[in-house]
This record gives sequence, C-alpha cells and structure tokens, in this order.
Amino acid sequence: MPEYKLTYFNGRGMGELIRWIFLYGDIPFTQERVELSEWPERKKATLGGKLPTLEVDGELLLQSSAIGRYLATKAGLVPQCPWRAAQCDALVDTFKDVLFALFDIVSPEDKTEEEKQKKLREEYLPQTLGPLMESLEQRLQGKEWFVEDKMTWADLAIGRAMEEVFQALPDLRQKFPRVNAQAEKIYQLPRIKEHRKTRPVTSF
Repeated sequence: MPEYKLTYFNGRGMGELIRWIFLYGDIPFTQERVELSEWPERKKATLGGKLPTLEVDGELLLQSSAIGRYLATKAGLVPQCPWRAAQCDALVDTFKDVLFALFDIVSPEDKTEEEKQKKLREEYLPQTLGPLMESLEQRLQGKEWFVEDKMTWADLAIGRAMEEVFQALPDLRQKFPRVNAQAEKIYQLPRIKEHRKTRPVTSF
C-alpha cells in the first residue's frame, strides 16, 4: 500500500474533507498540522505556496479537489458513470466555494459578530447560499444520497460544508431538514464520529 502524508494547517478548512475520506476508506496516513505562525516561512518551501499537499510514496499532489478525488477513488466513493462522477465533482467544487466564502466573512478579526451576521444574512444567504441550499433540499426529496443510490464523496463534502454553514447560521438546520438529516448521517459514520470528537479544537 502507498505511504500517504497529508500536510495542512492545524485547522479544519480545506483539509478536513481529505481527512474524512482517509478515515471512511480506512486508508492509513500520516499528517503534519502546520501552525499559522509557521506558515510565512514554510510557504517559501511549499510548491505552489498553498496547502493542502499530499505526498504519495514521495511524489507530491497539489490542490484539495484533486487530492480528494484521488483518495475518493481509492475509497470507492467515485461513481463509475462519468456523468455522475462529474456531478460529484461539481458539488464538491461548489461547496468548496461555499466554505471559502464563509471563511472570508466569519474570519476577519476586525469585524464584530453582529457585522458578520449582517453580511451573512443580508448578502451571502439570499444571493448565493440560500438558492444552493434549496437545490440540495429538493435533490434529497425521495432520495437518501445526493448523486447515486449509495454514498459518494459529494455526500461527504456537503456534510463537511454543513459543519461550517450550520455553525454560522444554526437556524438553517430547521429550514432545510433533509440536508440537516443527511449531514447528521455523515457525522454518525463510526470513524468520522470518533474523529469529530477527538480532533483539535480550532478556529477554522
């Protein structure tokens, strides 16, 4: 079996979905959690100047979506049908964008919580997030999973994104009950459940 090493910040961010895929697939890996204070110096020696990176037997793979797709294939989470595989990719990338947008709004330390909530609820929710959530809710009508009749990495990715969405906007759990129930199902997967209990408490 290849040796895998994941390098990402000491946080959830764009590395957490990758961790979940490793765990779901029971794929052994090591990881390095980089502190933000270390990053300016580490960035100089990091190809592309971004994290996460994945080393596979000494070879380097960049970009979180490429890493996730590769590992999801190993874990049996990518559909055989090219169209459905592409649907998974689209959902994963869409909700990666959701995470980036959320972090941009909730992370700045020079903004008050009231200012952050105002921007979330008056701009981001009606313009972008709300329609996406409505689409997901409709997609789950009469279905258990988002793309196929079994779990794919898109389900993991959306469950991961919902961690941050529901933390920032907890009332959306009731507004989108199917999405909430599907996310909770992901959180009850044994290895992911244990990981969420024991992972470091971080701000992102």
